[in-house]
Amino acid sequence: MVSISATHPTSRQYLPPATPDASPNQHILPLTATVNDRDCLEVGGCDVTELVQQFGSPLYILDEQSVRTACRQYRDGWQKYYPGESLVIYASKAWSCLAICAIAGSEDLGIDVVSGGEILTAIKAGVSAEKIYFHGNNKSVAELELAIANNCRIIADNWLELENIANIASAAGKNVPVMIRLTPGIECHTHEYIRTGHLDSKFGFDPNQLDEVFTWLSKQTDITCIGVHAHIGSQIFEQQPHQDLAGVMVEWYKLALSHGLPISEINVGGGLGIKYTEADDPQSIDAWIKNVATALKIACDEHGVAYPRVLSEPGRSLIGSSCVTAYTVGGNKTVPGIRTYISIDGGMSDNPRPITYQSQYRAMIANKMSAPMTETVTIAGKHCESGDILIKDAQIAVAVPGDILVVPATGAYNYSMSSNYNRITRPAAVLVNYGEANIIIQRENYDDLLRFDRLPERLAK
Repeated sequence: MVSISATHPTSRQYLPPATPDASPNQHILPLTATVNDRDCLEVGGCDVTELVQQFGSPLYILDEQSVRTACRQYRDGWQKYYPGESLVIYASKAWSCLAICAIAGSEDLGIDVVSGGEILTAIKAGVSAEKIYFHGNNKSVAELELAIANNCRIIADNWLELENIANIASAAGKNVPVMIRLTPGIECHTHEYIRTGHLDSKFGFDPNQLDEVFTWLSKQTDITCIGVHAHIGSQIFEQQPHQDLAGVMVEWYKLALSHGLPISEINVGGGLGIKYTEADDPQSIDAWIKNVATALKIACDEHGVAYPRVLSEPGRSLIGSSCVTAYTVGGNKTVPGIRTYISIDGGMSDNPRPITYQSQYRAMIANKMSAPMTETVTIAGKHCESGDILIKDAQIAVAVPGDILVVPATGAYNYSMSSNYNRITRPAAVLVNYGEANIIIQRENYDDLLRFDRLPERLAK
């Protein structure tokens, strides 16, 4: 391990403590991050600079131990604090691929899916069908048929969907387990685009429709209402909104029971935030579960109902802090008196969150971990878009062409929202664990970009 001076700000400040109870979402880097004797960043026992030499850049580097730690803290936390049954469901929209779904499944988690493609990925990864929960505000008939054929649970979002489910179930001779999604009218302080619990949302039934929905469900022979669902948003640091949600959901649950429905589950969604920068201060996974579980228990006791099976849907807080993205530094440009730009070989096509949500990140030079972070630069992507700025006014060590720049906390919504803007190929992803690195996403090549293009014969002449 290198010795790093404490008199200068360095990347060392990002390194997580080596404690067994560390909550991954509270640390900017993966839990296994360290600095080796070459002054290079290591993740999962692998030197990041050597990974770039082997697999190229940009490169997503996913730490298996951090992912599994988050899975276990969620799973074990519910068993510790909640007296009833529980199931943790990974919200795979954060990053859906075979390897990550397989890891979640091996830790006894279910999978939250929102499309036919995510359903197929979860199934191919070996996740049990009864642990796959299908979300979405506009599920197609074909997607519903796929979910029903594979015995997935469906979280119904609107009347058209309920009617489609009833028709498909009747034709297939199946009884379909359904949860009802509702908007609880609970606000939380997060980005406008990721607040989903307030009444003015595209998701879920309005609470004023509850009696009508439950009455309709009580008359169905091909649909079984197994629970109620709500989700109030994402990247949430506050405790009170989830406490309020627990009370509201138990009221819904009790109302469903009064309609004679065989309801047995409450799905409280997810939304726990992660630490992207030093300014972010999320609760630990353990503290979040304790808060929600306590609120649910109190509400059930007050309403005199037996403890339902509780489901939760972590996405960002399970995968976000487990990944770093490595880039190769290119040229730079100094605008006197204004700023210095440093260009990297990726940007908005592998991380669209800064240009979409104005998301903030930190960066470090992976091959100069002990070097003082004395430079204030703007890290620019390579795309033909003036807004393709990964980090504005980043504090890093002096960088030169060929250095490896790392951006942490890129496991959630980076690969899953990536694109081929400017016909740039999507990066590879590697899973690292105890010094071993395995490809889990193959890097695209130019043939992949042209694979679905078709040139009419008249244009080829």
